[in-house]
Amino acid sequence: MKLLELLHVEPKLGTLSPREKIALFSWYLQTHGSMDVVTTGKVRECFAKLSLVEPNVTLYLQRMSKTSPKELIAVRGGYKLEGNLRRRMDEKYGQHPTVIMVQNLLAELPNKVPNIAEKVFLKETLNCYRVQAFRAAVVMAWNLAFDHLQRWVLADAGRLAKFNAGILARYPKKTGVAINAFDDFADELKESEIIEVCKKADLISKNLSQILEEKLRRRNIAAHPSNVAVTQHQADDVITDLVNNVVLALA
Repeated sequence: MKLLELLHVEPKLGTLSPREKIALFSWYLQTHGSMDVVTTGKVRECFAKLSLVEPNVTLYLQRMSKTSPKELIAVRGGYKLEGNLRRRMDEKYGQHPTVIMVQNLLAELPNKVPNIAEKVFLKETLNCYRVQAFRAAVVMAWNLAFDHLQRWVLADAGRLAKFNAGILARYPKKTGVAINAFDDFADELKESEIIEVCKKADLISKNLSQILEEKLRRRNIAAHPSNVAVTQHQADDVITDLVNNVVLALA
């Protein structure tokens, strides 16, 4: 986790008390900064990098090591979070390895997606995922992947010709329907039909079509009001499947 990501992990960071900010920065430095001992200088750097008003860090560190119960333990060279406090902060702010993996997967994509619209979808997917808005993250991940699929078809004249031939082959009643520009997809075909045509035209494999069909159903569940919960595990599955098998595979 990068320091700036604390703003997503703790959206109320700016309104925390100086003691709470220092405790959070100490947790970050020990957990994600690979520091065995927290120093005054490193805590001050956190305030500076996040453009936060810096309190008297030296004084607060000293006081937090003398409170009852203690928040910090004074050790040679600096301080350490008191064990019970660190465990509570691990539970509140700690991230499961799969969360870190998904965030890294999305964070590394900007240089791999060529289109501005895709970059917007990517940014919104990551932002939703970071604040645990998993229902929205599923919707935005689908938008990212499906936008990429359509642009991939359009990017090559041969693929586009096969797609247009596949429309009539799969849907004989759609005479005169052809895709010439991006907006034509939405004007002429449903998302499920676009997947079917891609499969009929042998542009995508049977396995990929099954992935897309299943993820479209997931998107529909997430997008429409219902009592069905969308969990982090479900979002992880949708995002990793779509990114790896669509965004990165169709280049």
